[in-house]
Amino acid sequence: MGVTVQPPGRYDRDADVEPPYAADPTASAHVGWSIADPAPLGLAAFALTTFVLSMFNAGLVARGGEPIAFALAFTYGGLAQLLAGMWEFRNGNTFGALAFSSYGAFWLSLFAYVQFFARDVPAVDAGHALGLYLIGWGIFTAYLFVASLRTTAAVALVLLALTLTYAALGIGNAGAHNTIVKIGGWLGLVTAGLAWYTSFAVVTNSTFKRVVLPVFPLGRA
Repeated sequence: MGVTVQPPGRYDRDADVEPPYAADPTASAHVGWSIADPAPLGLAAFALTTFVLSMFNAGLVARGGEPIAFALAFTYGGLAQLLAGMWEFRNGNTFGALAFSSYGAFWLSLFAYVQFFARDVPAVDAGHALGLYLIGWGIFTAYLFVASLRTTAAVALVLLALTLTYAALGIGNAGAHNTIVKIGGWLGLVTAGLAWYTSFAVVTNSTFKRVVLPVFPLGRA
């Protein structure tokens, strides 16, 4: 994807040094001040929150400690990622703005459900409700994966793994299949690792001013 005018604060237009969520070709330059790339923040916030919750879903940590995941869901995965999405809007990056804002809202909505609304759902319907919620996010992530095929392989792999994670967790919760939920937890750990790698690559390539870790751009003209 070419960029006609590269906004200040973004990378040089060199293969892997370009940010994983490339700006739209129609984006205009922001005159007078520089904007840092918000992608590493959004990816790191998503990665850490996903990692912690997935440790519980995979059965690697006792469920009693699960509230810590929802504290992260509100602050880091939710608010910090939502802010990253808002800055992607300022950078003229439609894909990054949609992705980070949406997944920030995902974590905030999950926190709100657990804290304020779950008690109103009859126990017999709780699994179905959560399953529907997660499958819906899986559908959204699947279409975002298709759009990501014009960004980088690193981002595309994150979204592919996340689609599978949502599918497994949605099916597992809807049918009360604990084994499938655990599989979803392991897929979530893979997703978190891929998101961390992408965040690490982008920020490290930026600070070193060269490609240290590749993100493998896709669909360049």
